[in-house]
Amino acid sequence: MVLKSEIEKSLVLQRLFLNKKQEGFNRESLAKLQLSTSHILIITGVRRCGKSTLLQQISKKIKEEIIYFNFEDPRIYGFELEDFTKLDEIVGDEIRYYFFDEIQNVEKWELFIRHLHDRDKRIAITGSNASLLSKELGTRLTGRNIQIELFPFSYNEYLMFLQLENNLTSFNLYLEDGGFPEYLKSKHKEQHQQLFKDIVYRDIIVRHGIRQAKTLIDIALFLIANVGKEYSLNGIKNTFGVGSANSVADYIHWLEDSYVLFSMPRFSWSLKSVSINPKKVYCIDTGFAQANSLSFSEDTGRLLENCVYLALRRKYKEIYYFKDKGECDFIVKEAQDILHIIQVCAEIHPDNKAREVNGLLAALTFFSKTEGLILTLNQEDVLMINDVKVRLLPVWKWLQSIDV
Repeated sequence: MVLKSEIEKSLVLQRLFLNKKQEGFNRESLAKLQLSTSHILIITGVRRCGKSTLLQQISKKIKEEIIYFNFEDPRIYGFELEDFTKLDEIVGDEIRYYFFDEIQNVEKWELFIRHLHDRDKRIAITGSNASLLSKELGTRLTGRNIQIELFPFSYNEYLMFLQLENNLTSFNLYLEDGGFPEYLKSKHKEQHQQLFKDIVYRDIIVRHGIRQAKTLIDIALFLIANVGKEYSLNGIKNTFGVGSANSVADYIHWLEDSYVLFSMPRFSWSLKSVSINPKKVYCIDTGFAQANSLSFSEDTGRLLENCVYLALRRKYKEIYYFKDKGECDFIVKEAQDILHIIQVCAEIHPDNKAREVNGLLAALTFFSKTEGLILTLNQEDVLMINDVKVRLLPVWKWLQSIDV
């Protein structure tokens, strides 16, 4: 519980900070966002990806007084559900626009948001934990919210932010840097390492009361170092001496909730097979991954694969890998339609051509498709194999059409 005077003081100081803060780079998603009384706007994403800046940019478009409140402000540590009543008394009923940052820090926050929504307020909130938000939204605010996920800069945003031309040199820089806005200003890898610690400790270890903190950190770093590779819960359990596979599943679930990692399942028309087959893992950002892994930075192929996954994940929800008579990196599905079948390889050469092409052909045959795509670092070509067309295209050209 927090004193009413402290809430009022924090409210004033946070608003002053918001007004003085530089407006920052306009994200590609900003143009799509509007506040209304019919829906609450929910913005989720990893820490430091620009959620607060996006809130500020939305607020600047509003020509009337707003309320902005960041629940990570240490001056209001211990803010509870009952304290919303004090906040409401301070604000009064005239304000129409509410902006709340990292609201998942307050237990049962959705009750107050529902109360505001019932009073026809326009509300935007951010959070860096996907499950905590979705759980509460599903119980109290079903059908009353629009959710968007914010990622570090896409390649197109990176080019605009740094005012670079789209070419191989710029793309190689993007693979090295990644897209976290603050990192791009300083280029200090220590920022990525500190961010990893902040997320793991603040969002996982403290929140879930984990006693084996070192084990969780070791598993997280192991997965970051092995992006693009299959993992199994039992394999990780045995490698790190964890008591049960369920504990490993919890660790990975929490890392995914915090947007550090993503798990991609193997494709199957059977939901049971999807759930039991090994998954592949990818990281939120290539620069972040390299700063927190020694083994990842020299593998251009896996950097490319992670980059392609993130571009697809920004736009699509159902992404799989294919493994049957051959292996193909990405299958993108929407409802019952297969939208994309993609193989990723830094360079096609005589030693790997058969493996990479045959893996793609196996997926194309399985889905009865006649055209597939191999994304490379800098090769462009067209291969006709029987009646199947295989296009080779540099990732940096493909990203111009897929990035959102």
